[in-house]
Amino acid sequence: MKERIVVVGGYGHVGRIICEELGEKYPGLVYAAGRSLERAERFSQETSGKVLPMRLDMGQPLMASEWERIKLVVMCLDQADDAWVGACIRSGTHYVDISAKAEFLNQVSKWKDAAEESGSSAILSVGLAPGLTNLMASWASKGLDVTESVDISIMLGLGDRHGKAAVEWTVDNLLSTFQVMENHRVKTVASFSDGRSVFFGEKIGRKSVYRFPFSDQSTLPNTLEVPTVSTRLGFDSSPLTTMLAGFRASGLHHLLKVKWIRNAAVKAFMNIRMGSDDVALKVEAQGKRRGKNSTVEFLLVGRDQSRLTAKVAASVADAVYSGNIACGVFHIEQVFELASMKGWLEKEVRMEVWRDGKRGSM
Repeated sequence: MKERIVVVGGYGHVGRIICEELGEKYPGLVYAAGRSLERAERFSQETSGKVLPMRLDMGQPLMASEWERIKLVVMCLDQADDAWVGACIRSGTHYVDISAKAEFLNQVSKWKDAAEESGSSAILSVGLAPGLTNLMASWASKGLDVTESVDISIMLGLGDRHGKAAVEWTVDNLLSTFQVMENHRVKTVASFSDGRSVFFGEKIGRKSVYRFPFSDQSTLPNTLEVPTVSTRLGFDSSPLTTMLAGFRASGLHHLLKVKWIRNAAVKAFMNIRMGSDDVALKVEAQGKRRGKNSTVEFLLVGRDQSRLTAKVAASVADAVYSGNIACGVFHIEQVFELASMKGWLEKEVRMEVWRDGKRGSM
C-alpha cells in the first residue's frame, strides 16, 4: 500500500510547515523524517499525531519493503548527488524538491525516461525562488507574443527567521561565479555584481538587487524558450546590501573561505533581527506584442519567506499525491499555472501587475 508521504528534513524550518499543511489533509500518513528521531517525535507530539516521526539517514538506503509504503517524498535538504532521487523513481515513488542548486537539478533531469517508465512524477524548482518566480515568469511571458528577456528580482527582509541551511547557502554563494543565458549565449557572472535598482511597490520602495545563483535563471531559458534570464537578490536593509556588494567588489569575500570567518558570518546572519519579515518578488518580461515593444511586470509582496516556500511545496505535493500530474521529471512551470495557487496566494500576498507601465490585473 503506497500511501505514506515522507518529508525529508520534516522537522526543520521549512519542512515542519510543509508537514503541518499536509498533515491537516492527510493525518497519520505524513512522516517528518530526519536523522534525529527525538526531534521528529517531539514535533509529532506538537501536531497531536497528525504528523508521525521517522528516523532517516540519507546515507543508508531504504529497504524495498519501505519503498512499497511510500507514495511521495518531499525533499527539503540539499543533496550531493542524485542517488536518492534515483531510488525514489526506480521504486515508482513521486518526488518533490525545494532545493535551488542548478547543478543538482540538472542531474535530476536525466531521470525523465525512468520516471515515465516507473509511473512516478518528479517536480523540481518548488518554493519561493525557484518556484513562485518560475510561475510568475511563465505568466508574464504569456502576456507577450515574443519574450526577449526576463529579469527576476528578490527582496528579503532581515527581520524574518531564516533556517540555517538557507543562510549557509546564501553565505557560501557570496563567493560564487555562475553561468546565465544572455541572447542565447552562455555568460559567466559573479554573485553580488551587476546591480540594478528595482521598485518593489509603495510599501517597500526602491531597492538595489544584485546577481545571485538562483536556479530559475538556469532553467527558464529552456522551459520558456527565453533568450535572456537574470535573477538578482537584495535585502530590506540597503546599507547591508551595499556592504555585501562592496565586499564582493573589493575581493574581501575570499575571506569566507576561512572556516571560522564563514561560520561567524552564518551565525551573524541568523542572529540579525533588523528590518521586517517582508518578502517581495518582481518579474519584468520584455518583448514584443502586436509587433511593438512591450513590457509585463508582476509584483508579489508578502511576509515570511519560509511559510511561502512551504505553502508552494504543500500545494504541489498535494496535487502530485492526488495523481493529477503526468509522469516524468518537470520543473514547476511545466506542469503548474500560477492560477492554480491563486486561492491561497490571495490570502497570503499582495499582487500587482503592470502592462506597458499601466496597472492591470491577473
